[in-house]
Parts: sequence; structure tokens; C-alpha cells
Amino acid sequence: MLETAPVARRAVPAPGRRPRLARTAPFVVAGLTALALWIAPLVLDTFAVNVLTRSMIYAVPAVTVDLLWGFAGILTFGQAAFFGVGAYAAAMILNAYGATPLGIAAALATAIAAPALLGLVVGWLSFYHRSTPLYASVISLVVPIVVVQLIYAGGEWTGSSSGLVGFDVLPFEIEGYFRLAALVLVAVTLAAWILVRSDAGRALVALRDNEARCAYLGLNPRRLQILLTAGLAAVAGFAGFLFANASGVVAPENAGFLFGTELVIWVALGGRGTLLGPVLGTIAIDYLAANLSGDLPFLWQLLLGTAFVAIIILLPGGLADLVGRLWRVLPFGRSGPSAPALAAREDGTEPTATDTSILKVQGLAKAYGSLTVLEAIDLEIRAGELVSLVGPNGAGKTTLMRCLSDGTEPFTGSIAVGGTAITGLTPNRIVGLGVGRKFQVASVFESLSVADCLRLARASHDGLNPTGRAATLGLPQAALDVLRMTGLDRRLPEPARLLSHGQKQALELAMVVALEPRLILLDEPTAGLTKAERTTIGRVLKDLTANGRIAAVLVEHDLDFVREISSRIVVLHQGRLVLDGTVEAVVGSELVRTIYSGGAHG
Repeated sequence: MLETAPVARRAVPAPGRRPRLARTAPFVVAGLTALALWIAPLVLDTFAVNVLTRSMIYAVPAVTVDLLWGFAGILTFGQAAFFGVGAYAAAMILNAYGATPLGIAAALATAIAAPALLGLVVGWLSFYHRSTPLYASVISLVVPIVVVQLIYAGGEWTGSSSGLVGFDVLPFEIEGYFRLAALVLVAVTLAAWILVRSDAGRALVALRDNEARCAYLGLNPRRLQILLTAGLAAVAGFAGFLFANASGVVAPENAGFLFGTELVIWVALGGRGTLLGPVLGTIAIDYLAANLSGDLPFLWQLLLGTAFVAIIILLPGGLADLVGRLWRVLPFGRSGPSAPALAAREDGTEPTATDTSILKVQGLAKAYGSLTVLEAIDLEIRAGELVSLVGPNGAGKTTLMRCLSDGTEPFTGSIAVGGTAITGLTPNRIVGLGVGRKFQVASVFESLSVADCLRLARASHDGLNPTGRAATLGLPQAALDVLRMTGLDRRLPEPARLLSHGQKQALELAMVVALEPRLILLDEPTAGLTKAERTTIGRVLKDLTANGRIAAVLVEHDLDFVREISSRIVVLHQGRLVLDGTVEAVVGSELVRTIYSGGAHG
């Protein structure tokens, strides 16, 4: 339900007053962990130091898998390929030039750059326009296989199936490699923790929850996914550099599909989407496997398999469940989410003369095979108009909205926004022209808070901080009005999934308005709402268009609602625009009564 009556504001801690301990605790924990690991070689035997060094290096690519899969929703088996490329690049250069300062610098640079370049290629192949998550996962399965085959074909350069051994490495003792691996793991995990809790990190979760809505907020999901793939490939390559130096040997299996699968399993058992869980899972499972394979060479896999099943059944959230429960017991682990302060931002959309054309459609036609859905559509929307698009089910209303907001849809004719043709433009580029779209079913980010949803709506204007959270949420006055009229300004820290249907509709509308669009496309915004909620939404829409800043096209079936708010009505029937006129002329026309009396109500 939309909240319109005043209610008491809940006491929510201001961001600036959040206990200092809660903000600094992760850094203190990271520092203490690094200190403990620095001392650990003094009490561990040589076998444990050796195995744990390898385990901590493996945990670095496991963190990258968790960022991709647990936060961005990209299931990948390909991080092993980037790890292997980094390891082989380091080994090949060190083998050729030795562990001189120049050789080490070249090996490190190549071990990072080569996987990053490969990541760009893999990202482009995985996330081209209209690709699916399944396609990206298949690509990630193929890449390790291709890399291993290239290693086999490398001859003396790569050592073929035997790998490379005997090359010069960093001048560290075994304890030095342990400490180096420990510091790198702590630093990578802390950096990942900072990222996922920043404003930019919320964009990763948004991609996982609702990629389409990201595009319709002006973000470029494909670019974000490609850059994320390349960046985390570089991190995995750096881990490969450490592995090549610590082990003194690299082999094809370091880049293979089996290792990529193990990384995914370690992340799943440790706790996907927790960062700490994959680290604990990788170290615990790899160390346990190393011990059991020596003591119980024929039973250790069975025992590990039994342990895996037990963890999955008893701890569906992985090993991180245990740590999370302990963390919440601590005083600084119980701090709840805080609400950002709302601030009015000057709306960059200037009022426009009412005779200025915002949208112009000429001869638009759309067909699916032999089925014609739209035909010969001519339509013009001017600044400040609230135009309702009505018609029975199957008339082509939603298809028309899709064509107006996505220039990659195959259609004939022309569509121009502010004089710019949109043919071939992706939704995020059309948003840049000043078009916002609200879907029939509320399209928000269920895993994020109300405030985070609104902050992402401002990302195309303000950018996103990759290292922290903004204490103030600056929104155009029109978006603030939507929040206050619907009571959402009192629910900023709450997850969007807890909102009612009507509140989600209002939140999506506020997100669209936060884009500062010149034109809003609304597909049945009152579907499923009560009469009071429809009244509130109607008042919001009338206020938005009243000052000439925004024009709106509204798909609606409720003729009473349309009559109350519209400045003009357009009737679509069987794919054709059959009537376009004033509210009184259209609602009272014989043609509209004939169309709706046929039982084709929406």
C-alpha cells in the first residue's frame, strides 16, 4: 500500500553517527589477521607452511569467482585460465631473463596484462548485446580448454604437457612466500570488501538482480560486465605470478577446467556472496585435501565428499554462516542499516515550450514473422503533455513502448527523441537522450535498499564511488516529491523486496524521475493498485507534467483514471492508431465504446 498519511518517523542512526568501531572493525580485523599470519610460520611445520602458502594463493582467484558469481551473478569456470596465463607468463619471462629486477618487473607486468587482455576478449564474447548468462557460462567453460591446448602446442616455450620447471624465482625463503601470500590475500579480500560495500559495489548486485533495469537507468551492463571480467582476470593473473614463484613449477592443470571447477566448488561451500566464506572454504578444503591424500590415499575423496554433502545440508549458506553468526553476536556486528540524508538537487531539465516536439514517430511498423503487430503509426508528443495510450489487449501498446525505448528492436519507420533518431541505439543510450521507462510489473532491485535503488538511478549523472557510501542522497525535487507523497522517504534503509506492490510501483517511478528525463514512458503504472493508490499515482503524474519539464506517455486500461489525468488520449486497435484527440472527444466517441464493448478489456 502507498503511504499517504503522516506517520511517526522511526529513529534511524545518521550515517555520520554510526559507531566508529563498526566502521573500523574490518580494518582492525584485517590488520590482526595479517599480524597473526606473519607470525604463523614460527609455529607451523614446513609441510603446513608449504600447503597453506598454496592454499592462500588459490584463495585469491576464489575471491574473484565470488565477486563474479556471488555478487554480479556471473557463474564462471574461467578464472583458472587467467590464473594459468599469469603463472605461465611469469615463468616464461623468468626462464628467459632470470630473476633480475628488470626480469621480475617484466614478469609481473606481463602476468597482469596478459590475463587482462584475455579477459577483455572473453568479456566481449560473453556479454555482447542480447547474450544470455548461460552463454557466458559456456564461454567460461571453453576458455580453460583452449588455453590448455595452447600450452600443449607451445613446445619448448611452455614445456608442453610437462610444464615449466627450474626457472629463477623471487629471492624468498619458504616463510617469505607464506607471508607474501598472506599479505596479498588479506589485501585482496579487504579491497573486495570495500568494493562490494561501496556505491559502485551496489551496481554489481543490481546487475545480478535486474540487468534490464540497469540499462533503463542509463547504465551500460555490457561495459560493466566486460570491465569487471578484465579487472578480475588481472587479479587472478597476479595470483598466478605468486604461484609460479612460490612453487617453482607451472603445469597445464594450473589453467585447466578442473581447477576452474574446484574454485567454483570452494566458493559454493565456503559461502557464495560472502567474500570471507570462499577464503575460508578454499584454505580449509585445500589444506584438508593435502593432509588426507597422504594419510588416507584411497578414502580421502570419499571423506571429503561426505563432508561436502554435510555442509550443503546443514549449512546451506556455506562455512560463512558460522562466521556470520559469531559476527552478529558481537556489539559492532549488530549495527543496522542507516538512512542517507535526502537532499534536493537542482533539476537540470529546463521547462520547455509546450509546442516543442519531444517525441516524433513516423510510419512505425513492427512484425513478428508474418504477424504484423504495429502498422503505420504516426505520433507526436510535445513538452508538458500527459498522453494516455489506450486500447484492448493485443492492440500493440506494450510493443510500441518497447520500440520507443529500445532502438535495437527490428522495426521500420522512424522514431526521434528531441530530433535525434533512436534506430540502433541501446536502451542506456536512449536514456541519455532524456527518456525514462517504467514497466508494467515494478522493476526494482529486490536485494538493495530503497536508498540504493535511488542512488543507482542517479549513477548516470553522478557516477558511483568505488570506495565508500555517500552520506547524502541528492535527488531532483520531482523525485523527492514522489517519495514524500508515497511515504517512501521514511523507508530508505529498508530492502526493496519488503515493499508492497504499490510501494514498488512508486519506487520505480521515483527512480525514473531521478533520471531527470524529458519523456517518461509508463506501462500500466496502476495495475494491481487500490483506488487510493491510483489516486496518489495520478496526482504524482499530473504534478510531474504540469510545469512543462516532463512529457509522459501512459499505457492504461482504466478509462476513468485516464479521463482524470490525461491532456490527450490516443487509441490503438489491432496495431493501428485509430483515434488521437482530447479527453472528452475520445472517451465519448462511438469508436471507443465499440472497441471496449467487444469484451477486450485489459
